[in-house]
Order: sequence, then structure tokens, then C-alpha cells
Amino acid sequence: MAQTVKRAFKYRFYPTGEQAAELSRTFGCVRLVYNKALEERTRAWYGEQRRISYVQSSAALTQWKKTGELAFLAEVSSVPLQQALRHLQTAFGNFFAKRSQYPRYKSRKKSRASAEYTRSAFTWHGGRLTLAKMAKPLDIRWSRPLPQGAEPTTVTVSRDAAGRWFVSLLCEDAIAPTPATDKVVGVDAGITSLVTLSTGEKIANPKHERRDRARLVKAQRELSRKAKASANQEKARQRVARVHARIADRRRDFLHKLSTRLVRENQTVVIEDLTVRNLLKNGTLARAISDAAWTDLRMMLEYKCAWYGRELVVIDRFFPSSKLCGTCGTVRGKLPLNVREWTCECGTVHDRDVNAARNILAAGLAASACGDGVRPQRESSRTGRSSMKQEPQRATAGIPRL
Repeated sequence: MAQTVKRAFKYRFYPTGEQAAELSRTFGCVRLVYNKALEERTRAWYGEQRRISYVQSSAALTQWKKTGELAFLAEVSSVPLQQALRHLQTAFGNFFAKRSQYPRYKSRKKSRASAEYTRSAFTWHGGRLTLAKMAKPLDIRWSRPLPQGAEPTTVTVSRDAAGRWFVSLLCEDAIAPTPATDKVVGVDAGITSLVTLSTGEKIANPKHERRDRARLVKAQRELSRKAKASANQEKARQRVARVHARIADRRRDFLHKLSTRLVRENQTVVIEDLTVRNLLKNGTLARAISDAAWTDLRMMLEYKCAWYGRELVVIDRFFPSSKLCGTCGTVRGKLPLNVREWTCECGTVHDRDVNAARNILAAGLAASACGDGVRPQRESSRTGRSSMKQEPQRATAGIPRL
């Protein structure tokens, strides 16, 4: 039975000069309102130990529009400004729930330029989208159709560092689960091979950043030689941004194809709970780990498994998948990264990555079926508890931007 989910469809569009100017003003006002509201909340908390709610911030926004200094806020649509306050409220909610750090100010140069419009601030008619304060619809390149009969409930307009304009339409979509299969797979993430499957298949790492590194270095070198705040510096900055955008687009496309294949071919997918943030502290491998984008791959597997009726099992990061012999259960003491093949005391010769993928699969299936306790034992940690835990996690539906 098909399930209804909220799904965002992202398209590129080409604004007219007037539309680009209006959207640029809106982006600036959204950033200003967010930063000013954050400043007021911070001052109230540290100065008076008082919390400011969204309702109070909204009332303050109304007063800001009446001042001579901020009267220009009334010239753009009010909905993106209200949405900025809602996003700030969400950020503080996550902070107080200890899910994230304290909200940060939006930077004109580093923050993503975007504005969110709800249903009252745009017109959708016959596949043509017209935003508030605009006379003409956006010139959207419909690279793929929206779901039959779908109408957007929220529209997000953004501009990336390379100067490309995008519009994201949030719609309801009915997704039918794929036919059930008895196949299962364990996935071991790596650098030389992006992933190694428990079937023995190794999928090579495309290394998108490394392939375009010479082009990126040249563009960055040219940028460093331009006079600051000059027109030539802005042109050089956009050339650097276009190289980064090319790398990111290719990486995202590859990961989408890989994750879709894994989900469609297997009923259960087992992965490791990697702490990528800590792994990035390794100065030697940080660049290669960032290029591999393991976090993005996991995120895609999570929502696609939820969409298509598959199960995603995540085992604990301390599970010794590489050092564990899948034949006799012996855990090897040390296994440096440069050792890609090793022989166990029982005589079994292991390919490091394939053995890890098969151990991940076995641990995930055991944890999913029977819970903790169905696993090889290893020496306890200094806390006195076993450091080889397995945590089955079912994927939860998200709202990805494809």
C-alpha cells in the first residue's frame, strides 16, 4: 500500500532582472530579521535571564517595520520574514533540547541565500509559479514532472555561491513500496572503495574532488591574486564556486544512484554508525573522508528505506568489523589501515573490507532478530561494559531535497 509523504522537488530557474533584484532584497531582509531577532534573544537571556518567544519576536518585527531605519522591511513579502523567525524558534528549540549548538548569525558571504514562502505568499496555476510582490511567474526548468495532481504547500527559493537560482517545491507524494525480496546486504564504507558489500563487490570511490583538484587549485590561485573588493575578485570567486558546485553535483548524483540501487535490490541494509566528525580530525585523511560523503549516503539510505518499505539496521561504531574473523570469531589485536589483507590463526585469509562487510551483515541481522547478546564476545572496556554493542535502527521518513 502506497504511503503519502512530503517530498521536496528542486528545480533550477532563471529570474528576470526585476525578479532577481526583488529576491536579492528579500534574502537580505530575511538575513537581517534573523540576525536582529537572534541578537534580541541573546541580549534578553544573558542580560535579564528572560526568554523571548516567537510571538514576541513577531510583534517586534511589526514595530521594526514602523521605524525609519528599518522601514524597507515592509517593501518585501512579509511571509519569508515570518518564516525566518520560525526557523530561529526551531533552532532555539533544538538548542534547549541539546540537539544542536547555540544558533549562529547568518553571514552575507558564507550563509545560504534563501527565502521560504508558504501558501499565502505564492500563486500556483497551471504549473506556473508566481511569488508575492512579482508580476510574472518564474521561468522554471522542469527537469522532471511533479506528482500527478500535486500542488506545492511551501516554496523555497535559493541562490548558491555560483550564482545559480533554485526553487524547491514541497508537495505530498504517494510512494508505493517496492516488491519484497529475500536479499540482505552489509555495507562497509571506505576510501579506496567507497563501499564494499557483503557479496564481495567493491564499488570504487569516484573521488570527485580529487579529479577536479587541479582545476580548483588554478581557480583558487587566480582568486588569491585579485584586488580585494574588486569586480575581478567577484568574478574569480564565482569561478571557484562553479568548480565546487560541479564537484558537489557529481557527488550527489553518484550517491543517489548508489543508494537507490542498494535499497531496490535488498530487503535489509546494514551499515555502521560512523562518527564522521571525529574521523575528520585525522589531518591525513580528512580531505578524502569529506570527499567520500559517508554522512550523505547514510541520510539517503535512511529516507529511501522508509519510503520503499525496506529496513535499515545500524550497528554500533565500536563493533570490530575489520578485526573480527568471520570464520572462528577471533578478534585480532591490531590491524593498521595499510593492512588490506590478513590471515587469522585459524588459517582463513581475509580481505579486510569484504570481511568487515560480512561481519557487519551478520551483526546487524543478529541484532535485528534477537537483540543484544547474539554476537562474538570481546574484552570489556575500561568502564566494565562490553564495547561491542549493536543498535538496530529503523529508518525514519525525512523531507529530502532531491
